[in-house]
Amino acid sequence: MTTVDLPLLPLGRGVDLSAERGVECPGDLPPASDPDLVERARAAKAALGDRVFVLGHHYQRDEVIEFADVTGDSFKLAKDAAARPEAEFIVFCGVHFMAESADILTGPEQQVVLPDLAAGCSMADMARLTQVEDAWDALADAGVGDAVVPVTYMNSSADIKAFCGRNGGVVCTSSNAETALEWAFAQKPPAGPDGTGGGKVLFFPDQHLGRNTAVLKLGMSLDDCVVWDPRLPQGGLSTEQLRDARMILWKGHCSVHGRFSAEVVDSLRATVPDVKILVHPECTHDVVLKADLVGSTEFIIDTVRAAPAGSSWAIGTELNLVKRLAREHPEQTIAFLDKTVCYCSTMNRIDLPHLVWALESLVAGTVVNRIDVDDATERDALVALRRMLDLPGRTAQD
Repeated sequence: MTTVDLPLLPLGRGVDLSAERGVECPGDLPPASDPDLVERARAAKAALGDRVFVLGHHYQRDEVIEFADVTGDSFKLAKDAAARPEAEFIVFCGVHFMAESADILTGPEQQVVLPDLAAGCSMADMARLTQVEDAWDALADAGVGDAVVPVTYMNSSADIKAFCGRNGGVVCTSSNAETALEWAFAQKPPAGPDGTGGGKVLFFPDQHLGRNTAVLKLGMSLDDCVVWDPRLPQGGLSTEQLRDARMILWKGHCSVHGRFSAEVVDSLRATVPDVKILVHPECTHDVVLKADLVGSTEFIIDTVRAAPAGSSWAIGTELNLVKRLAREHPEQTIAFLDKTVCYCSTMNRIDLPHLVWALESLVAGTVVNRIDVDDATERDALVALRRMLDLPGRTAQD
């Protein structure tokens, strides 16, 4: 097998100035957890028994994944929780918007716990409800509001999902974004013979998933896509640009997937001629164009599991998952598609000490860090989620 040796900057010991703003990794990850915590976690989980159901997102640390009853992407995990009505407590080892989705889909008697409330999502935070409402009003003022259908990625807050529910929109995942966009465009009349008019989509919060899906799956051109900057009047776009556009992309991105570069892809191909580049569609458009395969986290996992021994892969997704795949498949050569080691910093806030604290608190009769979506938001968010579940085709995955 070929060895892939990328120069790496250990977390907190170097700076890659080519990285996007907001993706720096200050400081070292905490050291390995106290071994006593493992026994305490086992004891607390055993004491709770079937009363607790622990969900572990693929990007979580191994020390947390060890105690997960199920692993997966955010929406799959939320559905898994809904399928366990006997569990009083759902401990979601992920980030805030994921726990919100679990609370929306589970029963009112079930309580969702996020071990660390600081575990948010920078992408979800890039689209605030007030910003989206302002954009919606601005689109109406520009004369295109009636033609626009809002589509939000699963990686968004509950109130953004609720906004889509109230305004005829839908939620999508990275695996069903194509189907969701087709549905959205079908809600509005097609363009006239002269090419004017027709439906538009306001897609948030990740511009890259929206652009990659529109261009590579629906056959649009880059000229059909414009980027709405919520910090600028009318999104920084002219009325003519808004009228001509088909995809209005929110200026948001994933701090992990936005790091990967076309230059590293070229370097790897020159070093390892047989390497296959496998990336998530949240990556930038130039990286996706150079990749061999593009798909959701579950697609990435399934692809590696099905690959033959001796395969060489460079994978563009979160490092915890890439390292786990490399350990699980020693018969393959698996590398991280970046020269800088950087985990999802918010996902990594969920560690074993926080998990033990949450579980032991439940044993003691105290529910900590409960995620409780208000009834009105839950009702409207469910409208958008059910529209997604009613879409034709495969089951939605992130």
